[in-house]
Amino acid sequence: MPTYDRQTTVRAPLEDVWQFHAHVSGLEALTPGWLGLRVESIMGPDGESDPEVLAVGSEVALSIQPFGVGPRQHWTSEIRERRRTDGTAYFRDEMVHGPFDRWVHTHSFFADGDRTILRDHVEYELPFGALGRLGTPFSGPGFEAMFRERHKRTRAFLE
Repeated sequence: MPTYDRQTTVRAPLEDVWQFHAHVSGLEALTPGWLGLRVESIMGPDGESDPEVLAVGSEVALSIQPFGVGPRQHWTSEIRERRRTDGTAYFRDEMVHGPFDRWVHTHSFFADGDRTILRDHVEYELPFGALGRLGTPFSGPGFEAMFRERHKRTRAFLE
């Protein structure tokens, strides 16, 4: 399965970086404008609307319209894992409906003194089977542009 990885260091404590990523407002703040992100709904694990924290079992329904072109693409992800220990934290979301055949995104955070190492790891499969697999080498530049901007925005908000 293809993967994408990106790592950056944020000059902010782990707890600040972790809390920023625990809310959908962090996702909204980090998503590049050219993706045309719209949060359609957030459902907590107990069925509550707009939960304070994206806990395990929370579902986030989004839509994007890159560069304002074409129909909106709808995407629903579920938080499948979320752990915080002394010096490390991570959460994993998995697309349950959307444009990819598979999308599993692990967001990892590691304390480094008064800084935090942020890692994004994505496992994905493009749609359309064998035809999609032919396009896999071309997916990297799009992921790179998006995650480079996300990490830049993380630093701008938290440093």
